Amino acid sequence: MTDFSRDHVGLSDHFASRRYFAKFEAITAHLGRVAAVLHTEDRLSKEEVNVIARYVRGLAFTFRALSLKYLLVGRDTGQFFGSLTMDDHESGFPVASELLVMANDAQQAARHLDSLPEAKALKAQMVEQIVGAQTIPTRLQYALSQRLYYEELRMGQLFWARNDPEARWLEGSHPRTRYLLHWAVYDSQVNLPVIYLMEVEDTGRTALPVDEQRWPEVQAHLMGQALGGLKLLTIAKAFDEAFDEVHPKRLRRLHLGPMYSHSYTRQSGPIRDVLAEAHAPKGQDWTLAFTLEELESERVIEQRAGWFGTVQREVFALDPFSGRSADTGATRTDRMIVLPERPFQVLTEKNPPGFATVRKFVVSPQGRVLVY
Repeated sequence: MTDFSRDHVGLSDHFASRRYFAKFEAITAHLGRVAAVLHTEDRLSKEEVNVIARYVRGLAFTFRALSLKYLLVGRDTGQFFGSLTMDDHESGFPVASELLVMANDAQQAARHLDSLPEAKALKAQMVEQIVGAQTIPTRLQYALSQRLYYEELRMGQLFWARNDPEARWLEGSHPRTRYLLHWAVYDSQVNLPVIYLMEVEDTGRTALPVDEQRWPEVQAHLMGQALGGLKLLTIAKAFDEAFDEVHPKRLRRLHLGPMYSHSYTRQSGPIRDVLAEAHAPKGQDWTLAFTLEELESERVIEQRAGWFGTVQREVFALDPFSGRSADTGATRTDRMIVLPERPFQVLTEKNPPGFATVRKFVVSPQGRVLVY
């Protein structure tokens, strides 16, 4: 059995923990702008950009909640509450168990909030302790951080370990209606968020999202196939064969990460030297990789079903110009990175092998995104 714990580290230093969360606050803000750039290039539709933006916002809310949970890490609060555990090897993100614990906390958020004083009362007690006893109210600060954490969980709209499929109407009506199905998971094998987008044509009598029989089956099937180790071709063909009236026309999978930082991760390869030599100023010591896989239906064929019936099956296109198309199981795969200006300058100077075909989205401190 693989021991993943050797790639995990706890952020027990207060200032290192705060810088880590500030780093991801900036990264998630940039990702929305990157998606907008891909939309202007017709790589993503408006609906897909809206879906991705929603998951990115959820990811930002998740990091905000975790930052509140571990706000007092490294301080003597009189309580042992641990520290954020992150994958410092090839992920840079929190380990999946952090999201699983957070989901459990969300189920009990109301009970915890009932047992904690209101934020206003806690702040009043802090002022009284600072002025009266002239001591730092660390325990009250801890209580307030936990209250804010549970309030964030109660508001919802976070990125969970499992984000079940939803359907968006695109066009058409019976007998052929086109939907965008989307779902997302936090891959526990690599500790990274993964977003799935599937365009389908529905030929059923009842609209798919309100079909009491088919829709729960579709949701369960897609979540059961949401494994990073499965090829898109495997997922799409299994779905096509499982549902005769729902035809997958295009499937996309977006891997967000890994995040590399010279201060936080033990990355390998050229990016390690780039970040080490960049000596980037505060907030700019990072690089985020993301991969967009895409599988498209090339044509439709008829297959016999039963004694007299036929069903339509999709034939998916693999990249004819890639010798690895059979291995990747995708029509195309785009590898991209997002990074600040200083690491990009060093990357350009070093020009390491393998990065010529990787698209670079360079973000400025003002938030502008340039594509190279």
